[in-house]
Amino acid sequence: MARSISLDNQLKRVEINSFVVENELIHGYFSGVPEADREERLFKALYIGVLALMEERLGAFLAKTKNELGTELEYLKILFDMKKFTYDKTTGKGKLAERDIFDFLTGYLKKKNIADTVTLTGDKAGDLPRNKTGDIVCDIADNGGKRIAIECKFDKGVALGDSTAVNITQKRADTAWSQLLEAQVNRGADISLIVFDKGTASASIVKACDGVIFLPEVGFVVVIDSQKDDYTNLAIAYLLARDIAIHAKPVELDKDTLAALVNRIVTEMRDFLSIRALVEANIENNREILKKMQKGLLTVEFTAEYLSQFLQSGIMTRKDFLDFTRAEDIRTKYKAIEQGLEKI
Repeated sequence: MARSISLDNQLKRVEINSFVVENELIHGYFSGVPEADREERLFKALYIGVLALMEERLGAFLAKTKNELGTELEYLKILFDMKKFTYDKTTGKGKLAERDIFDFLTGYLKKKNIADTVTLTGDKAGDLPRNKTGDIVCDIADNGGKRIAIECKFDKGVALGDSTAVNITQKRADTAWSQLLEAQVNRGADISLIVFDKGTASASIVKACDGVIFLPEVGFVVVIDSQKDDYTNLAIAYLLARDIAIHAKPVELDKDTLAALVNRIVTEMRDFLSIRALVEANIENNREILKKMQKGLLTVEFTAEYLSQFLQSGIMTRKDFLDFTRAEDIRTKYKAIEQGLEKI
């Protein structure tokens, strides 16, 4: 049998007749390297590997274990370090997270013999215009179209939130609560999950969620540890959500009861509006009071000026009396004051 690797001692080179490697680690690395750079990277890898073997660092570790477990542990450690490095460097953490969660769910359901269909939907708009919320959709098998929507949110800027955390005067900010509701509506789901990663979740999410929490109005908040490949919390939340979706009963609505509730709300709103009317009326009354006060003050000042003039000169002509009765100066000053009061 021909040797696949031979040495040319004269030219100091190694000749490889055929070279095929079936290894997940090596394949994973080179899949992210441009084709034009692969040959150079291969030579570097061989060079570094030979140096490591010469130093016997890897060999010393394996020699100490002397069994298959040692080899497997070293292999897993290298895989973990490589995955962490790739994850930390990439700008598309969200897409990697979606794929990892999709792969986990697909494998988990297959292992549990659950025939649900898992679909990546993060690149497609849903029922809401131009809205892609709901990265994964799971259609529950044999249950009349029951569906679970999953949003992957590897973002420190997202807080927990709730139904009361809405301020219509400010720009809307995504929260776990709002994203759960949005994903459910956008994907036509019966219940929804939002998945955070332990390493990138906000402090409020980590504090509130010890792995899995349920928000009754909307769905489950889940925290996983992707760097350790620990998706246990996701599996728990998915099975719970699946059970809720399957066994949820249709809402029984009594229209008379609903009408009573709506009428109560309308009555309270009218009370609020009446308060506003009183406030507005009070503002108008106070404005009129201020106008009368200013008018009276100007009149007193104007009269005092003419009285002072008469007392000093002892003269009050018909022309002076006409000017006094017309009070043009008062009218000009009052008009300016009135315009200012109208702006209050």
